[in-house]
Amino acid sequence: MIRVFFHPLCHQYNQVLPLKFIKHVYHTSNILSSKKSIDYSRVPVLDENDLQMQMVRGSGPGGQAVQKTNNCIVLKHIPTGIVVKCHKHRMALQNQKEARKLMITRLDNAMNGEQSVENQLKRLEMKKSSTSSWKQRKLNELKKEWKERENIE
Repeated sequence: MIRVFFHPLCHQYNQVLPLKFIKHVYHTSNILSSKKSIDYSRVPVLDENDLQMQMVRGSGPGGQAVQKTNNCIVLKHIPTGIVVKCHKHRMALQNQKEARKLMITRLDNAMNGEQSVENQLKRLEMKKSSTSSWKQRKLNELKKEWKERENIE
């Protein structure tokens, strides 16, 4: 029997295979951390006893279908007081899943600060953009030198 698990923050599916099919065992967090150099080990785990969930009426475009159904989810993390409200989808179950992902992200930002997954991703993106801008500047300098050397323009 193959079981599939979805990790909400790294957006990947992980398969758990029976032992008779496994020849080499790799821990997925090691692969992910070496691949993208992001540390997922500090991400907090939600405890259901610490959450208070309410289903309230939605708002926004959609008319009567939105205003009369209780599919907007409000999650409150009792120890920290962080409140997350989610009304992205029409179904309450999808909104619950989305609200829990948002709560994990907010808790990670509050608890870990600069070491949170979101901030690590921002740093990687800034590094990538600075590297690409440096490459573009270098290419422009080489083009300029070539044009001067070849007496073009």
